[in-house]
Amino acid sequence: MPYQVSGEPGQGSTTDFSKNSYAYEYPNNLNLKPGSEFHNELKGKILTRARESRNEMTKRFPSWNEVDRVLTTYIPLKDKEEMLKSKDSSKPISIVFPYTYAMLEALLTYLSMAFFQDPIFQYEGVGPEDVQGTMLLERVIRLHCIKTKVPLAIHTVLRNALAYGIGPGAPGWKKSYGFKPVQSEIITLDNAGGESTSRNVTYVESLIFEGNKLDAIDPYMYLPDPSVSAHEIQSGEFVGWVVRDNLMNMLSEEVSSDGEIFNVKYLKALKNRKSSFSTDQSDRNIKYGGQDPRNTTATSTNHVDTIYMYINLIPKEWKLGSSEYPEKWLFSLSSDEVITSASKVNHAHGMFPVAVAAPEFDGFSPTPIGRLEILYGLQHTLDFLFNSHVANVRKSINDMFVVDPYLININDLKDPQPGKLIRLRRPAWGRGVDKVVQQLQVNDITRNNIADSSYITQWMDKISGADQSMMGSLRQGGPERLTKGEFQGTRGSAISRLQRIASIIGMQFMQDIGYMFAVHTQQYMSQDTYVKSIGRDQEKMAEIFGKQERIPVTPFDLSVEYDVIVKDGSIPGGNFSEIWVQLFQIIGNSEQLSQEFDVFRLFSYIATELGAKNIEDFKRNADRIQPTMMDDEKAMREVDKGNLVPTGA
Repeated sequence: MPYQVSGEPGQGSTTDFSKNSYAYEYPNNLNLKPGSEFHNELKGKILTRARESRNEMTKRFPSWNEVDRVLTTYIPLKDKEEMLKSKDSSKPISIVFPYTYAMLEALLTYLSMAFFQDPIFQYEGVGPEDVQGTMLLERVIRLHCIKTKVPLAIHTVLRNALAYGIGPGAPGWKKSYGFKPVQSEIITLDNAGGESTSRNVTYVESLIFEGNKLDAIDPYMYLPDPSVSAHEIQSGEFVGWVVRDNLMNMLSEEVSSDGEIFNVKYLKALKNRKSSFSTDQSDRNIKYGGQDPRNTTATSTNHVDTIYMYINLIPKEWKLGSSEYPEKWLFSLSSDEVITSASKVNHAHGMFPVAVAAPEFDGFSPTPIGRLEILYGLQHTLDFLFNSHVANVRKSINDMFVVDPYLININDLKDPQPGKLIRLRRPAWGRGVDKVVQQLQVNDITRNNIADSSYITQWMDKISGADQSMMGSLRQGGPERLTKGEFQGTRGSAISRLQRIASIIGMQFMQDIGYMFAVHTQQYMSQDTYVKSIGRDQEKMAEIFGKQERIPVTPFDLSVEYDVIVKDGSIPGGNFSEIWVQLFQIIGNSEQLSQEFDVFRLFSYIATELGAKNIEDFKRNADRIQPTMMDDEKAMREVDKGNLVPTGA
């Protein structure tokens, strides 16, 4: 059923804001006071786009809810199982067999290893004059990723992409203000001409950090243009999402925003600050009474739901300016009632600052299916096989008897205590006890269910690409033992399938985020900083800046042309073959090959593919090498072998 928003756009507010008046100065001399005609008209246009997007997105919610229940391994108990659990909590009940969760872990592990390599975003200069600045830019963005914990947001995006089919994320520029210590030294002279020094430390409020950040967008709260495919959001007319915030944060941001955020004080007049687009969506927290924090009934905090929406519009038609050509604007609508920001987007890249990872996209669908959704049918069958077997075993272990109530005291038979005495009734005295009670024969028709479930899991492995080797376990069955060649071949095929997923995500999401991070750094960085010289291109850095551990960087240094290097989706050691070790041994033992190939670079490549991250730390320090004297004949032989190089060569 399509999601409906209460009220029609453009009909005004349901709250009377005329009782409150605050001295806000709105941008571009616009009348954005809540309750005004222009404010309501603009609010209606935002809600119209949000509703049209939500009506399409809600068609996917039932399927997403099924994935949520699978990943939380939760099945609502039936009345019979509720009674059983209340009587004896040790007895097994219906569960979700957590095999889909195990595959999600395996897929996320591979993708994390593919994208969390240091540095996460790599750049190269376009021209020779851009090489130096690009190396500094890469290290500055690396520092931002560490400070703002960008890998955590990327992990959430990857998880959403696998579970729901789409993983949207929004890059931004973060500024943190606080107090910095400032040292001061005062020198005073006494009457005798002596000096005395006093040192003080004072704390001055200032900007303590600025840099790129990444926010993962909840797919349930995502509001894309439904007329474009998932990976082409830049071709749409709008894109938005809903964020849960609180009134205190918004008031603090309003003070430091230089007029970009306004009308927050009007939110105090609202009794309900929730958005119609942020309730009763996800089943992620359904287990054991948990609930989505957006649906909380807590009254001790002032929650505010805000719709953030980027719209490509013509200012003259929207009465926002005189331009007759499309411009990108950002609006924020809090509680579906109050516009708290409206400004033209001034990002130098000219894009919506949003990117989406959709590894199972078909090139056309706005909400493609997720990999875990494909497996839901098999997971449902697996749960049935397992739970039916558990239910049958639970029934079988309970003794079932056929009794003649005329001959036996039924209350004695019901007594569950051991060592009980069962008395016969008077008509049965003297007849014996062999025909009084007879146990009912029980046949376990589900005894093959567990064996059958292994076939289900094998098909799930084949479909998902996360086989047993990717999960960290080896094949157990088979006519022969697992061979080295079989393991390497199977694992190599699985890695190739996962590498395809990682390559698609790299082009869809990581490339756009890396490009926007670079543009934001060049455009918004205002303070000088320091970066470490270690890492990629360390030798070039040493040639340019000398042997400095930390290098100063100014915003002017980053004004260069660059290209984002898209990672191929491989992981360290994923495509490595022992043939490289054999080749290294052959080259090392051949004088002619040693002169043609760089032995150290070959060794560094092998060590890196095997997982070494700090190979540079093991290189010799040339400044500490002591000169060695040898005769001319021996020196010439070493030159012929390639072990010595003439001075100046």
